[in-house]
Amino acid sequence: MKLVSFVIPCYRSEKTVAGVTEEIRAAMAALDAYDYEIVLVNDCSPDGTYPVIRALAERDERITAVDLAKNFGQHAALMCGLRHAAGDYVVCLDDDGQTPADEAGKLLEKLEEGFDVVYASYAQKRESGFRRFGSEVNRRMTEIMLSKPRELELTSYFAARRFLVDEMLRYEHCYPYVMGLVLRSTKNICNVPVKHRARESGSSGYTLGKLLGLWMNGFTSFSVKPLRISIWSGVILALLGFVYALVAVIRYFTVHTAPLGWTTTTDATPQYVEREVVKKK
Repeated sequence: MKLVSFVIPCYRSEKTVAGVTEEIRAAMAALDAYDYEIVLVNDCSPDGTYPVIRALAERDERITAVDLAKNFGQHAALMCGLRHAAGDYVVCLDDDGQTPADEAGKLLEKLEEGFDVVYASYAQKRESGFRRFGSEVNRRMTEIMLSKPRELELTSYFAARRFLVDEMLRYEHCYPYVMGLVLRSTKNICNVPVKHRARESGSSGYTLGKLLGLWMNGFTSFSVKPLRISIWSGVILALLGFVYALVAVIRYFTVHTAPLGWTTTTDATPQYVEREVVKKK
């Protein structure tokens, strides 16, 4: 019997996370081929999230509750959860009930078909305009910087094989970017359609600053394109500077119309005009 680990980063979800775990129990009860565990990671939520998930862990031996010392962000919390997950398959989803845990069987079915990673896709997302904007920017960024196939949709609800999780965990640097880790490890990825729900309570924990930090991390940590852009920009600017300097020197010695500056230090002629000099004899 294969073990499925459900990893859930938790932030401001004291009213929703218990319902998510109960939905997982109901869904897995119908899947006889699998056993399961649930790893809940509290990302230093300012509300009562941790007491809730700690109580859940005390009542159910299948649940592990982890409390982070500070707010590290969703991706870091997800990586922490992956380190505590022991499953043959790992399913990552949200704590707010928007990602349907009762459809996890669809993701597991695709893994059984041979795919390494399966992402849930949504015909219609039930989220705010700000989050839709953030998702669209993230989509375009991954296409340009990480060479994501245009037809592939990357979401926070996905399932992965054990070997891929182990490969992701080899990344031990600060500020992980989970989508980047997945895309650099395998191309054997597919989507499966599920229904996206409206948020049960609260609002998204992502602010503009957090989104910008996440995008910048994706730009700089998982793609060589920013480095190449910097190199070519430096080369082009250096060539333009050299050409400008050459033109300035040539103009100075030919038509004497070079602007005042460093080029004029090659001539001993004073670069000023005296209108009058008064001196006592």
